[in-house]
Amino acid sequence: MDALQEIRAAVIGYGGIGSAHTACIARGEVAGMRLAAVCDVDAEKRSAAAQRFPGVRCTADYHALLDGSIDAVVIAVPHPMHCRIAATCLRAGVHVLSEKPLDVSVTAAQEAVRAAQESGSIFAVMLNQRTAPIFRRAREIVQSGALGELKRTVWIITNWYRTQHYYDSGAWRATWKGEGGGVLLNQAPHNLDLWQWICGMPQSLVAHCDVARYHRIEVEDDATLMSRYPNGATGLFITSTGEYPGTNRLEISGDLGKLVLEDGVLKWWKLRESERETCLHSPDSMPKLPCDYTEERFEDGPQHRGILQNFANAILHDESLIAPGVEGINELMLSNAAYLSQWTGNVPVALPIDGAAFDALLAAHAATSVAHEALAQIPQGTYEDRWQTRW
Repeated sequence: MDALQEIRAAVIGYGGIGSAHTACIARGEVAGMRLAAVCDVDAEKRSAAAQRFPGVRCTADYHALLDGSIDAVVIAVPHPMHCRIAATCLRAGVHVLSEKPLDVSVTAAQEAVRAAQESGSIFAVMLNQRTAPIFRRAREIVQSGALGELKRTVWIITNWYRTQHYYDSGAWRATWKGEGGGVLLNQAPHNLDLWQWICGMPQSLVAHCDVARYHRIEVEDDATLMSRYPNGATGLFITSTGEYPGTNRLEISGDLGKLVLEDGVLKWWKLRESERETCLHSPDSMPKLPCDYTEERFEDGPQHRGILQNFANAILHDESLIAPGVEGINELMLSNAAYLSQWTGNVPVALPIDGAAFDALLAAHAATSVAHEALAQIPQGTYEDRWQTRW
């Protein structure tokens, strides 16, 4: 088979983020990728796409894209449909980049990953904050062992403020059936992913997910997760869409120092010897440990465009994926575990979770889910500030 020279791409879902991906590709901002089709079940959105991108094929059924005319798809539909569509496309030999989260259920995500492995097609997920240099630097420090043995992680990420108008903007939003969850499924997947990408996966988690604490919705808009790592370290993750101005602060403590990420600055306190050695062998009761301090300031990185380009490069040039689909399971495992904990009396949940138990409880919640009338929206076709790293 001849090597692919240009990727014929289709965007499935022409809503807010889907229209931004569509415009980005159409403008030629992704080298090696050409916009060939747009798919949406909404006739008005298809009409808007057809007017904006003359000559680009518009269809209501994504199956119609699997006729050999498309090499890759970008999926930007409601969360519960991500992996159903992804698995079908992957098995048809089409490469897939899915919006986050990978799905609402770990078991659905695992099925799509199997489809990718069986077909050999490339499967990536839009975890665009992995492109931010500040998080890449933090990961480098922690994974290299420069921070020593992990002691504690604390991420307060409460600057995802949303109004009732936001939740009313889509009939699928903030419902168990349409969205599959609240702040943990919509806003915080990036942070949950980065949390585990930098610090590793915990072995257990207990959570309090408060439904409708600040809004008229049927899912959580405030959540607190408490985790424990295999070495005994603990983690705390706090998120909300009901606080203003909110906070975005990640602190990671190890026996060789501490990292704090806030306001685009990485602060690093570096102990010259392990705190454990001092604790066990110092003749002083409360010594001041020798410590070096540095600060590094970072810009935001390429974000969505960076993931799109990396996806294209993986297809055309065998570049390693920044966010492989299989890794998208990890953050979903955390949110699924949080819901399981909440639904079973806020008990600790071991990881990996019991996928069948989660699916049954999610189905029970979805069975009583009520869609609401959506406010009229016109896709803007731009990457909004709310989708970037927020400090």
